Amino acid sequence: MDYRRIGGSGLQAPVLSFGTATFGGGDEFFRKWGTTNVAEARQLLDACFDAGVNFFDTADVYSSGAAEQILGEALGARRREALIATKLGYRSGPGPNDVGASRQHIISACEASLQRLKCDHIDLLQLHGFDENAPVEESLRAFEDLISAGKVRYIGASNFSGWQLAKMVGAADHLGLPRLISHQVQYSLLHREFEHELMPAGYDFAVGGLVWSPLAGGKLSGKFRRGAEAPADSRTAKMGGVDASGGVLYDIVDVLVEIARERGKSPSQVAINWLLARPTIDGVVIGARSVEQLRDNLGAVGWRLSEEEIARLSAVSEPPVPYPYSHQRKFTDLLRPMR
Repeated sequence: MDYRRIGGSGLQAPVLSFGTATFGGGDEFFRKWGTTNVAEARQLLDACFDAGVNFFDTADVYSSGAAEQILGEALGARRREALIATKLGYRSGPGPNDVGASRQHIISACEASLQRLKCDHIDLLQLHGFDENAPVEESLRAFEDLISAGKVRYIGASNFSGWQLAKMVGAADHLGLPRLISHQVQYSLLHREFEHELMPAGYDFAVGGLVWSPLAGGKLSGKFRRGAEAPADSRTAKMGGVDASGGVLYDIVDVLVEIARERGKSPSQVAINWLLARPTIDGVVIGARSVEQLRDNLGAVGWRLSEEEIARLSAVSEPPVPYPYSHQRKFTDLLRPMR
C-alpha cells in the first residue's frame, strides 16, 4: 500500500481509506447505501488490514451514529493499529445546539463520537460542512482545546467552498490556532468541479484533498453502459437511476473500459488510479458492501496509469470551464510581467 503525508502535516496515511457510510442502514436514506452489521464489518476491516489499509472514515450522522458504533465494535483491540477520521457539524439531534460548528456542538459531538467509537481519541476530526453562523475563531479554539486534551490529533474540513477554506486557514494562521490538514471533497472523472477553485486552494494552503465518491456513486464502475439498465440492486438504481449528463457518462465509461481491458484492470481501479495521479490528492475514500467489491477497489494501487492513458481520460471527461476561470485562462498572459 502506498502512503502519503496529508496536506502540510506530518501524518502519513495510506492513499486508500475505507468509508463506512454503508454501516448500519439505520434510516431509509442510508439503507439505500448499505446495511452492513458488525460481523460483516469485521470481514471488511480484515480485508482492509490485509491490504495495508488502516485508515477508516465515518461521520456522526451516518445512520444516526450507528456507523461509528459498528466501526468501534468491529475494530475492537485493533483500534491501536488504525487511523480513524470522523465528521461532525450536520444536525445530530433536535436541539438548537445539535448542529453546526459552535464550541458547544463541536465538543459535545466529539465526546459522543468517542463514546460510540469506544476509543480515547480521533485521529482526524472534520467539519462536515461550513457553518456560517459560527465564528471560525470559536470553532478553531474548540478544536485547539480538544487537541490539547489529547482527544483529537488533527482537524480537517469537508464540502467547503474555496472562500470558506481560505477563511478558516487564514484565521488559523493569523491567530496561531490549529490548521486544517485536509479537505474531503467530491471528485471523480464525472464530477471535476473541484479542479476550478479547491484544487489550487489546496495547493496554496497545503491542505490535502481526500476524495469521496471516486466512482460517482458507482456510475464509473463499468456496470452502467450505454443502452443498458442500471443493476436493480445498485445504489444508483435505488436512488433514481442514471443521469447520463448528455451522454458524457457513457463516453467516459467507454474509455475506462478500453483502458481497463488494455491493462488487465477493472474500470473502477482505473478511475481511482486516475484520481491518485491528480495534484493535491492525498487519498481516496473507497466504500464497499462486500469483500469482493472491496478487494477490487483495493487493486487501484500498486501500479500507475501512463501519461497517455491519463490524457485520454482527462480529455473525454473535460468539463466546461465556468467564469471567472474561463476568462482567467484566456487572458493569463496579460498578467505576466514582460521580459
